[in-house]
Amino acid sequence: MPSDTLQPIPLFTLSRQSAQLTAAIKEAVNRVLEHQEFILGKETAAFEKKIETACLGGAAHAIGMSSGTDALMALFMAKNIGPGDAVITTPYTFFATAGCIHRVGAEIVFCDIEPLTYMMDPEKLRELLVSFQRDASGSLITLSGNRVRIIMPIHLFGTCCDMDAIMRLAKEYNLMVIEDAAQAIGADYPSAQGPQKAGTIAEMSYFSFYPSKNLGAAGDAGMAVCRDEKLAEELRSIRNHGMKERYYHNIVGGNFRLDALQAAILRAKLPFLEQWSAQRRANAAIYRSAFEAASLLDRVSLPYEYFVASGLNNHHIYHQYVIRILGSAQSGLRERVIAHLTKKNIGYAIYYPVPLHLQKCFAYLNHVQGAYPQAERAAKETLALPIFPELREEEIRAVVGAIAEAVI
Repeated sequence: MPSDTLQPIPLFTLSRQSAQLTAAIKEAVNRVLEHQEFILGKETAAFEKKIETACLGGAAHAIGMSSGTDALMALFMAKNIGPGDAVITTPYTFFATAGCIHRVGAEIVFCDIEPLTYMMDPEKLRELLVSFQRDASGSLITLSGNRVRIIMPIHLFGTCCDMDAIMRLAKEYNLMVIEDAAQAIGADYPSAQGPQKAGTIAEMSYFSFYPSKNLGAAGDAGMAVCRDEKLAEELRSIRNHGMKERYYHNIVGGNFRLDALQAAILRAKLPFLEQWSAQRRANAAIYRSAFEAASLLDRVSLPYEYFVASGLNNHHIYHQYVIRILGSAQSGLRERVIAHLTKKNIGYAIYYPVPLHLQKCFAYLNHVQGAYPQAERAAKETLALPIFPELREEEIRAVVGAIAEAVI
């Protein structure tokens, strides 16, 4: 079907799933309005238990937070990360990852990404770790004199990093790991020890329930995840101003509480998560077929299915469908594609147009263009296409048809 015969195709919309959810969400909201417990309470506790069972396989504790960003802040606070410390992450991710490191006063240390997955490159990580000096206690010390304490890989766009390799390096250098699993709830990882759920591989992790996520709230919401029960209790205290007993504060925490309304809505949506992930994967398969049929694979690189041979259903949950317009960093071809998609009323996005090391607010880190070439190349060549569960096959083929018209 020619793309110009279709209605506008959004990058993302919640309106198409509303009929599926209306009754369950109304019941959840009415339940909260009836019992009037709006902050934490039984709704949040019930949602946490459901996540522990459905998405963490019983392998970790779930602690509801006001956002994914606040969940990461709480984890840093629980581990006393601050001035004098350093955290390693990648420059190709959402701002909050590095923003939280900055906010607690620690040093941001970047590691470049793999060109196929856009995630932390274990070989680059090894090179980085080898480059550091050690102090008298054996701790790794950056050039700025800060102690490296945490590695934070990003599970980007719905699939997991090479966590076995990263965890081996963390163990070798005695470093903690926080999984940024904000985009990967429900994803499976085929570790050497057997399948593991995203968020349970390292000691700590966190999820985001921003409305556009695979499991999205009706506003901001997030979750900290950890395997240690004592740490879970500390996180519950930190999210509530450092209180365990009301008005008694042993530590300084924050207002990071998950609202009961958001917890109730998320619990109503959770039973659909597996179905939605499967629909996203089916849409990705249609994209692949359409791109192959259009003979575009010499000009467009499709999302890399790192663990497709694992046999795990949720090896990729396609939070985003990100292609690379090959060579567009030099040719400007991506801009031509974007212009044509705009003309056809087809939604798109660029994640992320400016790598974090080149953001103005991080100029004090003194990074220059070319410091992290793979991240910079991805920023100039990648393009996210519609992938939401209710996307129709004819819309997918129209998207590919429009791209073909732009590049051929």
